[in-house]
Amino acid sequence: MSYPLVTRVLLADDHPIVRSGLRELLGAEADFRVVAEAENGAEAVERALADDVDLAILDVTMPRMTGLQAARELASRKPELRILMLSMHENEQFLFEALRAGASGYVLKTAADRDLVNACRATTRGETFLYAGAVAALVREHLERAGEGDAASLDPLTPRELEVVKLVAEGHTSDEIAAMLVISRKTVDRHRANILEKLGMRDRVDLTRYAIRRGLITP
Repeated sequence: MSYPLVTRVLLADDHPIVRSGLRELLGAEADFRVVAEAENGAEAVERALADDVDLAILDVTMPRMTGLQAARELASRKPELRILMLSMHENEQFLFEALRAGASGYVLKTAADRDLVNACRATTRGETFLYAGAVAALVREHLERAGEGDAASLDPLTPRELEVVKLVAEGHTSDEIAAMLVISRKTVDRHRANILEKLGMRDRVDLTRYAIRRGLITP
């Protein structure tokens, strides 16, 4: 399989200073060129689909749509795109969700200056890159699932319901969510009712706490 001589990169992070640092880091390498940037997950999906991009580097936690949600969308709509997740958190749940969403690697921001370039090269070659300690977490999760059965690890919410939870927790109204997701207000309300019933919760406050625990938003 052939690989591009220069990998065209999309950077998605809601902090301009972080994007600037990553751009500078990759710009020092002859085989990478940052061609697009985004400040939220929805914009990342839009730019990745519209621009000629080989690799998308997505922050796990972003407004509008998380990096995990964006990765899932891009893996479905542009499967040839390589995806690398970036996070502040050495969080096993984020790691597992990233791999399930279609990401080929997971890099901690605290080690980006050391790991990012190698991770990008590995991802471009079609390999998987994981931070130190992630392999042990994967082995442990595999053993736990083998002992308990796969059903215990299934997410109670669908990807669309997770989108709705995130937007509700960010304070958007049902009408605003309907416009963002291009669905009807009635559909949004039905999603909210289903989510509350599935999670055994009562209101937006409960959903916000859940969204924080899931890493959909930051407190």
